[in-house]
Amino acid sequence: MKVAAFIAAQRAEHGVSHATACRALGVSQAWFYKWRARGLSARAGRRQRLDAAVAAVFRQRGGRDGSPRVTVRLRQAGWRVSENTVAASMRRQALAARPKRRRKNTTRPGKGRWRAPDRLGRNFTAMAPDMRWCADGTEIPAGEGKLYLAAVSDLFSRRILGYAMSTHHDAALAVASLQMAVASRGGMVGGVVLHSDQGSEYTAGHFRAACERMGVLQSMGRVGSALDNAAAESLFSSLEFELFRILGPFATREQARRAVAVWVDDFNTMRLHSTNGMCCPVEYEQQQAATRPTREAA
Repeated sequence: MKVAAFIAAQRAEHGVSHATACRALGVSQAWFYKWRARGLSARAGRRQRLDAAVAAVFRQRGGRDGSPRVTVRLRQAGWRVSENTVAASMRRQALAARPKRRRKNTTRPGKGRWRAPDRLGRNFTAMAPDMRWCADGTEIPAGEGKLYLAAVSDLFSRRILGYAMSTHHDAALAVASLQMAVASRGGMVGGVVLHSDQGSEYTAGHFRAACERMGVLQSMGRVGSALDNAAAESLFSSLEFELFRILGPFATREQARRAVAVWVDDFNTMRLHSTNGMCCPVEYEQQQAATRPTREAA
């Protein structure tokens, strides 16, 4: 087998014909070509099996995962495969995850003078849970009218801690999502920084008062700067694409509510994140629980 591989390599790397290499090594060309045909058949069979496995993972995830995440899931299933090989398989089968899209800006700036300082400076990382959170909102179209969604996630693991939905886009909706986030952490989050845009729901007195009661420090980026709230923008970009283009459209608000609940659960327990070393948020927090440092003020 090593001799046959050497003969094949001589032509590929040095331009030496198979016939010349066979004569020099004292083996028959018929034997070499028989070996090569058998090798090609084995590779072709493996490629077919890999293509089937790639397609199965892609469909299982609803077309949401690109080659990096598909590669991780295949390795978890026992495959020894590189990301480039998976990417080539996806190209052969015309399997493409969602393209990058810029979110439509739906922020309604508050009319008052109060604004929170930017405590993150575009540094969307955290050394431990409950140091830095981010918040944002979006609207979900349904046949019977719009439904508004607000959510809070932890920048340590990207886990969605709290979310709320309503037919009204106001501070009460943002407060409800924050209350759920605090409750999910046991009610002890004093000193956590909550970063958002300057939407009216986050600058309102009702929301500010809720943050003060819970010991939450507000932080805000500039108006019209998506990069100042990039972590939340990325989260809601995924949510909007997958809800509207894969799960939607929704005939009723109740259908939309159920779809959001399912999506959030999948995001927290199944979605692989590169920032988490390709772990889902819940698993990442569990892995880090024994070694993470004590939470400090951001």
